[in-house]
Amino acid sequence: MDRPESDPTGLHRVLDRPAVLPQAAERLDTRRELWPDEVRVRVERLNLDAASFRQLERTHADGDAVRAAVLDIVRTRGKMQNPETGSGGMLVGTVEEVGPDSPLGLAVGDRVATLVSLTLTPLVIEDDLAAWDGLGEQVPCDGYAVLFGRSIAAVLPDDLPTALSLSVMDVCGAPALTARVVGEHLDCAGGDGRAPVVAVVGGAGKSGSLSLAAARDAGAGRTIGVVPHQAEADLLTATGLADEVCLADARDPVGLRDAVAKAGGPADVTVVCVDVPGCEGGAVLATAEGGTVVFFSMATSFSAAALGAEGLAADVRMLVGNGYVPGHAAYAVGLLRSHAGVRELFERRLEP
Repeated sequence: MDRPESDPTGLHRVLDRPAVLPQAAERLDTRRELWPDEVRVRVERLNLDAASFRQLERTHADGDAVRAAVLDIVRTRGKMQNPETGSGGMLVGTVEEVGPDSPLGLAVGDRVATLVSLTLTPLVIEDDLAAWDGLGEQVPCDGYAVLFGRSIAAVLPDDLPTALSLSVMDVCGAPALTARVVGEHLDCAGGDGRAPVVAVVGGAGKSGSLSLAAARDAGAGRTIGVVPHQAEADLLTATGLADEVCLADARDPVGLRDAVAKAGGPADVTVVCVDVPGCEGGAVLATAEGGTVVFFSMATSFSAAALGAEGLAADVRMLVGNGYVPGHAAYAVGLLRSHAGVRELFERRLEP
């Protein structure tokens, strides 16, 4: 096969015709040989995103069937992109070759986490995922992946276990954007001095706990953590990350609105960090006029969010969390180090 000219977006590895960007492609070229601006990583662990893993878990009878489904997706598409959810995850590995024109600043031997989605990353699995039981999001793996000129990767910190680093970096875009939005609301407050109320739906989860910590550090006046059941409420309360913890089904618009209001809302900033569909209306109702809703879930229907807000005559700004904010990985790791409650929740979720 002739080698097309390299493109920093990875367009040269797209096998669809006409060509589309790698994330939208049906199939990617996974050859080992690098173009001049690429990097090849020896993969040791995948982290499937929550929405994708939950869909696989619901659809297949057991862990063996989940493992077979992931292998089939990767072999068929040359990347890990769940055809039902459209999402993938990210990976950890060691740099094994760097093209002479790579702008990523990586060196052979660096242990890195990729901060771009597996949905656009050429991937080859060489061990049939033999060490994975199919029962969790973190997937031991031997194989290789290719990064493009515009990919992003972070060198792993030496002081954290690999699984913990991967778990944090998988969701590092959420706290960084939360902090930015809280800062914007503080700037807009002008001279009245009112710090924003921030509600995080799914506050006991990975992205949710980091977002609560980020909101507090950024100057939120009140933080509200919303969780679906008492066990998670007890966990989140014990960490002290939220000023108020409330129970609500995020799919129940009125119930979510009322729970946030009772806890001190409506929220100036509502951050949605749950991986179930149908949470759009409640998030809009829980948010004050002129407030902001940040959606950090691949299960979000953005048409439902936009049309729902219009139908409610709700004057709210809605943002799609795209997973990238400059400096997001270092910021998230810093939150983990400085907030014992965040680390406790992450470590608990990694327990076998």
